[in-house]
Amino acid sequence: MNTVVIVGRAGRDTEQPKYYESGKARTTFSLAVNRWDSKTSSEVTDWFNCEVWDKQAEFAHNYLKKGRLAAVEGRIRLTNWTDQSGENRQSYIVTVSNIRLLGSKKDAE
Repeated sequence: MNTVVIVGRAGRDTEQPKYYESGKARTTFSLAVNRWDSKTSSEVTDWFNCEVWDKQAEFAHNYLKKGRLAAVEGRIRLTNWTDQSGENRQSYIVTVSNIRLLGSKKDAE
């Protein structure tokens, strides 16, 4: 089973949803999760790239703003791509199926 739940803060506002000919909407955002690193005795931030589809994409675009605390549920997938220098790269993307906003709007301000 490929299921993940991540709680963190939005690193940026979501992009304007892109609408496809099929009628589906898609938007992306990043989520920052802080954790303690015992090796360096400091807090470290892990970044997760997230993509959201359809009604959840519209919800995210309207309500998930930079700094807002949110819990996302979804699945992780590996994507391959080539950077500008021609090197092959890999990154993980969370395909979000559910978003829950946490805290209050003032928390994001």
